[in-house]
Amino acid sequence: MPRLTIDTGYLTDQLKALLKIPSPTGYTDTVVRHVAKELERLGLKVELTRRGAISALRQGSRRASARAVVSHLDTLGAQVKRLKENGRLELVPIGHWSARFAEGARCMIFSDAGTYRGTILPLKASGHTYNEEVDTLPVGWDYVELRVDALSRDTAELAKLGIEVGDTVSIDPQPEFLDNGFIVSRHLDNKAGVAVMLAAIKAMEDEGVATPVDTHWLFTIAEEVGVGAASILTPDIASMLAIDNGTSAPGQNSSEFGVTVAMADQTGPFDYHLTKKLVRLCQDEDIRYQKDIFRYYRSDSASAIEAGHDVRTALITFGVDASHGYERIHVHALRSLAELVTAYLTSPVEIERDRNYHAGLKGFTRQPDVEAAQELASDTDPAE
Repeated sequence: MPRLTIDTGYLTDQLKALLKIPSPTGYTDTVVRHVAKELERLGLKVELTRRGAISALRQGSRRASARAVVSHLDTLGAQVKRLKENGRLELVPIGHWSARFAEGARCMIFSDAGTYRGTILPLKASGHTYNEEVDTLPVGWDYVELRVDALSRDTAELAKLGIEVGDTVSIDPQPEFLDNGFIVSRHLDNKAGVAVMLAAIKAMEDEGVATPVDTHWLFTIAEEVGVGAASILTPDIASMLAIDNGTSAPGQNSSEFGVTVAMADQTGPFDYHLTKKLVRLCQDEDIRYQKDIFRYYRSDSASAIEAGHDVRTALITFGVDASHGYERIHVHALRSLAELVTAYLTSPVEIERDRNYHAGLKGFTRQPDVEAAQELASDTDPAE
């Protein structure tokens, strides 16, 4: 079928709304409510796990060998490690990110008494006091502290505010949506992926397209700490497509334009047949793409496989510059991802054997091992 039209205005509006909602891992109830209500508005049936991961079903022609698309709602953040004698807060990170990017960040502390604003600063923040030491202080979480914008000159005053060890700290995203299509913000990983999924759902609902099998739209809440899709898949799901960020950096093949198809991450290669199909769909639908391998990266796909789910997985990404920092993406990649998602979900099921949990050899897949044809013969001079 023709490539579906993606409403990029809706996509960016949803991304703006998502970025306004603090959602570090462990503090995701508000963003879960927001996304669940939007899914219901789009016409999907929504169910939540006990802790709040979302599963929204869009029915297809049959339930067996269902497909899933997954993104995560949680972001990086921090927690209060210690109330310091100087009235400031020692922090530990939520997720893996550098204290280099924490320095100077505006943030919010969620305490039982309510929220407080603050700034994460290096221990030696003032050049007027420390002179050149502001540039020689090491980088690390031991060398930053959170200054609370409230009367907090010592430990007793911090305690009086109701701030305690373990309180969650969210980092302000500070988003900018530029007229040239670039988007700069913290937490584009993976709120941009969530916005892509919502835009794909809207396109399919607007066109009233049918799919050969059921689609499970999954939104996880603890991917940044490695849990991800470990407990949200059902046995009827045969394949899962994860959407997340891809690192556009020296030594990587990702791009801020088009789709980056991940061939492997630190947990190993993605499913051969599902990945090949996604590349073929990009070619057939004229969707710009590139392939990449990520050495220090894992996604919802890894958590699902490690939890023991027998499911084919693939990862498609939007290229992000400075991932887990001040991230930058381009709306072209987000639109391309949504186009590929809709093309995949409306495409025919090719591995019919996958409808069975277990089956014999009949219908099992084949990977090619035929020698490639070459023009050069052994007695031919390559220089001729």
